Amino acid sequence: MGFLDREHSVAGPGWSRWLVPPAALAVHLSIGQIYAYSVFNKPLSRLISGDVKAETGAPGDWSLFQVGLIFSVALFFLGASSALFGKWVEREGPRKTMFASALLFCGGFLIAALGVKLHMLWLVLLGNGVIGGIGLGLGYISPVSTLIKWFPDRPGLATGMAIMGFGGGALIGSPLGTALMARFTGDGTLGVSSTFLIMGTVYFLFMIFGALMVRIPAEGWVPAGYVPKVNAAGGMISNHNVLVDQAFRTPQFWLLFAVLFLNVTAGIGVLGQASVMIQEMFSDRVLGAGNGVTAAAAAGFVGLLSIFNMGGRFFWSTTSDRLGRKPTYMIFFVLGTVLYFLIPLFGNMASLVLFVAGFCVILSMYGGSFATVPAYLRDLFGTANVGAIHGRLLLAWSAAAIAGPTLVNGFRDSQIKAGIPAAQAYSTVMYIMAGLLVIGFIVNLLIRPVASRYWASPPASQPTPPPGQQAADD
Repeated sequence: MGFLDREHSVAGPGWSRWLVPPAALAVHLSIGQIYAYSVFNKPLSRLISGDVKAETGAPGDWSLFQVGLIFSVALFFLGASSALFGKWVEREGPRKTMFASALLFCGGFLIAALGVKLHMLWLVLLGNGVIGGIGLGLGYISPVSTLIKWFPDRPGLATGMAIMGFGGGALIGSPLGTALMARFTGDGTLGVSSTFLIMGTVYFLFMIFGALMVRIPAEGWVPAGYVPKVNAAGGMISNHNVLVDQAFRTPQFWLLFAVLFLNVTAGIGVLGQASVMIQEMFSDRVLGAGNGVTAAAAAGFVGLLSIFNMGGRFFWSTTSDRLGRKPTYMIFFVLGTVLYFLIPLFGNMASLVLFVAGFCVILSMYGGSFATVPAYLRDLFGTANVGAIHGRLLLAWSAAAIAGPTLVNGFRDSQIKAGIPAAQAYSTVMYIMAGLLVIGFIVNLLIRPVASRYWASPPASQPTPPPGQQAADD
C-alpha cells in the first residue's frame, strides 16, 4: 500500500495540473450525494420489522424525525472530522486521504444497507451518519487543499471547481437513488437496502479513480510565468505561511469563523424548508383555487435552488479572484440582507417569480460562501496548512446546520401557534436572517492581514522552480 504515501504522489516533470480538477470532482460529486439523502426518508419511514407497510400510507416503525437525524449527524461529523483530522490530511497527502474517505463513506452505505435489512435504525445511523460523515469530512477538505497548491495564481477558480462538485452531487444522487429504489422495490425494504449496496459500490469506484489520479506539486513548483503579488488586495493576500495551531489563535480565524457561520445559517435554514415554504406562501388560499404551488412544483423549486447552489460555487469563487475575497463577502452580506427583507414583500404581492428569483440568488451566495472561504484562508494564512485550517473552520458549518433549521422551523411553528396564517409565518424569520447578515457584514469589515508574529516563514521571494519542474500549463 506504499503507493498511497505522500512521497509517491508527487507529480513528475511535465505533469499537467489540469488533471487534478477531474480527480477532485470524482470525490466531491460522490460525497455530495448527502444533499440528496432526503429521497430515502419517506421509504425508510414506511418500513416495519424489515417489511414494507401496506400501500395505504400508514407509518412504519421509524418516524420522519428519526430518519432525518441521519442527515444531521452526517453533517455534524463532516465538520468534526474535518477539524480533527486536518493536520493528518496535510501530513499524509491527498491520495491516502481520498482512499480513506472512499472506504469510510462507501463502507457506511454497506453498513446502512445491513441496518435497513435487519431493521436496526442505530446501524443505519452509524453507517450513513457517523462513519459516512467522517468519510465526508476527509473527502471534502483534501481535494480543496491540493487544488490551492496547484493553482496559486487562481485559488478561487481552483476551489470553485472542486466545491461545485459537492453542491452538484444531489443532481446525480437524487435521480440515481430514486431510479434504483424503483428497480429493486421488491427486495423487502422498498429497494432501499439494494440501493445502498449499489450506490456504495459505484461511488467507491469513482472515488478510487480520484485517489489514483491525484498528484501534489513538487517542492518549489510554481506555474509557468507565475510571480507572487506583493501586498496584493490592500495587503489581504499574504506570501507568508501561518501554521494551523498558530492560525487557530489569530483573531482573523475567529472572525472568518463568524462570517461563515452567519452566512451559512441564513442559507441552510431556507434550504431545508424550501419545499414547505413555497407551498405555504403560495397556496391555493393565496393564489386562488387550483393556482397554488403543488408538491411537484415545489420539488422543481428545490431542484432549481440546487442548480444555483452549485453554479454559485463556481461563479462567486472565480469572481473573487478578480474582486478579492473580502469584497466578495461584502456583496454576499449586502445583497443577501436586501433580499431577505424583500422576500416577505414578494409573498404579500403574491409574486411567485420574484420570490423564486430572490431565493435563487440567495442560494448562489450560500454555495459561493463555501467555495470562496478556502481561498480567503489561503490569502490570510498561506498554503502550508490551508487544508488543516479549512478543516477547523468547517466547525462553523456544523454549528450553522443546527442553528439555521432550528431558527426557521422554530419561528414558523411559534407564529402559527399564535394564529398567524402559514403564508405569513415566515416574515419574522426572514427579518432575523437579514439581521444576521448585517452582523456578518460588520464582522467581515473587521478582518485585517495577519500580524507578523504569527508567521511561520519569511516572505516568499519570487520563486524560480527547479529545472524541469514546471508543469505543462494552460
